[in-house]
Amino acid sequence: MEPSTTHQVVCFGEVLWDILPSGPLAGGAPMNVAYHLNKLGANPALVTKIGLDAYGEKLVNQLASTGLSTEYFYVDEEHPTGLVYANANDFNEVIYDIVYPSSWDFIDWQPELTELVSNAAYFVFGSLTSRNAVSKNTLNRLLQVAKNKVLDINLRSPHYHRTHVEFLLHQADILKMNLAELELITGWFSTFSSIEERMRIVQETFSINTLIVTMGGDGAIVNHLGKTYHHAGFKVQVADTIGSGDAFLAGFLSKLLQDAPIDDALAFASAIGAYIATRSGACPDYQLKNITDLTNNTLSSKLEKQF
Repeated sequence: MEPSTTHQVVCFGEVLWDILPSGPLAGGAPMNVAYHLNKLGANPALVTKIGLDAYGEKLVNQLASTGLSTEYFYVDEEHPTGLVYANANDFNEVIYDIVYPSSWDFIDWQPELTELVSNAAYFVFGSLTSRNAVSKNTLNRLLQVAKNKVLDINLRSPHYHRTHVEFLLHQADILKMNLAELELITGWFSTFSSIEERMRIVQETFSINTLIVTMGGDGAIVNHLGKTYHHAGFKVQVADTIGSGDAFLAGFLSKLLQDAPIDDALAFASAIGAYIATRSGACPDYQLKNITDLTNNTLSSKLEKQF
């Protein structure tokens, strides 16, 4: 099979159902990023594997109805579509029980993937897919042909090993992580007193051009080629935080595809991440106007305080 079109971004990894107290919701970080990129007009491709079951069929139908390409959804006749049991604690943090094995653990190599990934501007991947050798080996082959490699690290105990995480970090051109993940990884090397110092050592150790650290309600920081950018975030009423980091990454990449400055990309990413936190689930329906309204209302509020 030849790729039918050029996709600006290729996301690789898990698609699954988050089983929530309120019912099942489609999820998985690569799928979430692809969903939001598609909403933002970036025409992504998603490389994954689903089971030959009702959950897999429902995933394809649901995502296809949003306009997201399912051309690279391969089918596993032996292993079920992925499930994750997700529950929020009292601090709005989500605790995950990720079922193993699942179909996305067995994304085997397909010849058409070389052209798909090598033609894309960005290749987005995480660490979770490396928990099984089949998907891990496919990922490693794709990393050899990708142009700009974007690691959304997504550490979920016990589904990662330090040795392979370090290998993936060495591959990344852009790294997105949350504050807890930054602290965990820098703890492998030494103790540093500031976020900026922790970021610096990660970038120097693994030769990473762009490092993004999200900090929940405290905003986000980006260091790009030695220059640091801060955004304080947007104050919103949180419904849940599922998928807000994935929306953030999609927003950031969508702006890079438009050759926007880093500070503009950070501001837009912060806005879409905040907006998704006001909605239930990782992939709610919305329009670009919802994001611009949030930024415009925040700007108007700041101007009113100045006068």
